[in-house]
Amino acid sequence: MSAKGPMRAIPKTASISVEEVWRRGAERLRVGLGEDVFNSWFGGLRLEEFISGRARFSVSTRFLKSWIEAHYQEKLFSALAAELDGVIAVEIHVRSNQPSPVRLADTQSTAAPNDAARPTLLVAKRLSEGEARAQLGSPLDRRLTFATFIAGRANELALSLARKLSDEPGAPTPPLFFHSAVGLGKTHLLQAIAHAGIARRQSVAYLTAETFMYGFVNALRSQAAIAFKEHLRSIDLLIFDDAQFLQGRVIQNEFGHALNALIDAGRKVVIAADRPPSELDAVDERVRSRLAGGICVEMRGLDEGLRLKILEARLAAAKLAHPSLVVPHEVLLFVATAVASNGRDLEGAINRLVAHAQLAGQPMTVAAAEAAVRDLIRSREPKRVKIEDIQKRVATHYNVSRADLLSSRRTAAVVMPRQIAMYLAKSLTLRSLPEIGRRFGGRDHTTVLHAVRKIDNLCNNDAALREEIDLLKRLLQE
Repeated sequence: MSAKGPMRAIPKTASISVEEVWRRGAERLRVGLGEDVFNSWFGGLRLEEFISGRARFSVSTRFLKSWIEAHYQEKLFSALAAELDGVIAVEIHVRSNQPSPVRLADTQSTAAPNDAARPTLLVAKRLSEGEARAQLGSPLDRRLTFATFIAGRANELALSLARKLSDEPGAPTPPLFFHSAVGLGKTHLLQAIAHAGIARRQSVAYLTAETFMYGFVNALRSQAAIAFKEHLRSIDLLIFDDAQFLQGRVIQNEFGHALNALIDAGRKVVIAADRPPSELDAVDERVRSRLAGGICVEMRGLDEGLRLKILEARLAAAKLAHPSLVVPHEVLLFVATAVASNGRDLEGAINRLVAHAQLAGQPMTVAAAEAAVRDLIRSREPKRVKIEDIQKRVATHYNVSRADLLSSRRTAAVVMPRQIAMYLAKSLTLRSLPEIGRRFGGRDHTTVLHAVRKIDNLCNNDAALREEIDLLKRLLQE
């Protein structure tokens, strides 16, 4: 990859470290790509050395290497070239789990052969034992710690259990299972546990379902499956995120075996998903059963008070980079009320307020804030309805039992409520027809489809039934 356009040179009288070069280049990427994209793909990227115009980066997995090379290498090159003179190429390799030796590299490049006074660039320092251990699995975001986690009624139980597990590493603890909708703090809490474990010199594996599946498949292809399994079973603390995406019978079996081995050995296990274990329909029943045997905690939606605390914390962080930034309290109150979805949207709201304040150069008002965050203001998302809730509500409404709805009884007093419950399950949830059928006593998907079509046709011709079903929908979504 060749350099394009003019590049800013490093002052010849200054010294510059690898950390400073990459900090400035990373900030360019963060601004250009956005916070979420940067954290997903560049959070664990390190600039190791710069020799003869070639910048050598490292990542923790082959998957990250392949993805960055395929999608972001040009942007990475441009960001680095803007901060460091003489860049002619960037290379990415997968670092080992062993500590890296301290090295010095000459920054004199072929692009500037007469620049004899160019300073040296300090490359990767020796990793501590804890940092080396952290390289197993997905990269961690150093900002996501207990110190930066904003607590409230919605997450206080989950936070208490996470702290207890981290503060008492030797105490026996059943598996912890956190579940919630997107953007409510699961990943922050999991990474905080990982950071605490590393600080206590535990061997920690922080994995998403994606990195686990990729790692296992890659180990099979390279005939290193036994080493992969042994390594996973040797850790002190397994932290597993996005369990709902775990797929494949062989992969799920291996995860289940690893889970059993760690739990039976008294190791710590923390898992998160967007739904409770009983609703992980794509996950093997034995794995679901093992997960359900732990402590399951739901992290609920953010109330207005917690949203305000999050906004205040995000604003304080933004003021470190923009000291002149002023956002009145009434503006924060407006945003806390209007942006009611999740923490990621709240962070997006602060970013928009900062950008608006810088561009407009005028005092921030509620009207200006409303214009800045208009795309984030939306009606409250409907309550996530569960099939079990539908079954209970319909059974109560029609004076039958939930067991009747799941049974094989064919009496008219049971068949119609059962079909209405199936219709509501299809209308109010994202579950597939086969999944709904399994939840109704193991019925075939064609039975569910028949029920949905029948109730739909009846509603078109029976206003009373249509109103009755609309009432059930409102009750379930309140």
